[in-house]
Amino acid sequence: MTRVRIPLVSDAPIVLATLVSRPTQLVIEARIDHQVVLAHLADRGSLDAWLVPGAPLLLAVRTAIGQKKVFHVAGVYVGDELIALDTLLPQRLIAAALDTEALPQFARYTKIQPQVTVRMHRFDFRLGVGLATCLLNVHPVRQVIDGIAQFPDTLAPQVVEQFDVLSELVCYGQRAAVIFVVLRDTAQALVPNEPVDCLFARAFRRAIASGVEIYAYCCPLAPEGMHLGGSLPVYGSLESVPVQ
Repeated sequence: MTRVRIPLVSDAPIVLATLVSRPTQLVIEARIDHQVVLAHLADRGSLDAWLVPGAPLLLAVRTAIGQKKVFHVAGVYVGDELIALDTLLPQRLIAAALDTEALPQFARYTKIQPQVTVRMHRFDFRLGVGLATCLLNVHPVRQVIDGIAQFPDTLAPQVVEQFDVLSELVCYGQRAAVIFVVLRDTAQALVPNEPVDCLFARAFRRAIASGVEIYAYCCPLAPEGMHLGGSLPVYGSLESVPVQ
């Protein structure tokens, strides 16, 4: 498989900071040296276990109009492990993998169209042209428990609806696939997180049964960037995972 790596943040320097507080869902206070700054947090997921005062962060620094610096949260360290908090990073990684034909199951498609709307739902990619196309969605996964990656980490009604749309379209001959980008290097398999969202778990299993292709890749992160790692087995429930 072609090695694919993308930078953690495009066209912006990265600085180490320390979390001070999270006054709102999308804003954090961080300390850089002796200065406290505000930084935008794009991830709306359940991050309370990681975004605790004193947590080491990586911030992307951009210079806005008027030379004012604008900060964005790129990642947080949990122990020695860096976890991405940029919600667009997985899509960028898969786009790079598609461009370089690093994903053999999609290599035959020569046209890649990002961000398409089908039945009032937004999907990350449409591959190909004409009747022989593939709808492809990408989801980041951060929660790993005892080596098992689990998605989602909070209720995801919109994702449930997207899965059901894909399941229905496959029944009419549309090819559809979902890639889970696991942002941890300790994962050995992926399952739906039934205790968090039982409706998603059911939609996940319906999708598999209908023929939606489900893939998962372990994509560890470093300050230098993220790379597409090895594939992970996907199971419809935690009980289905073979006992090691």
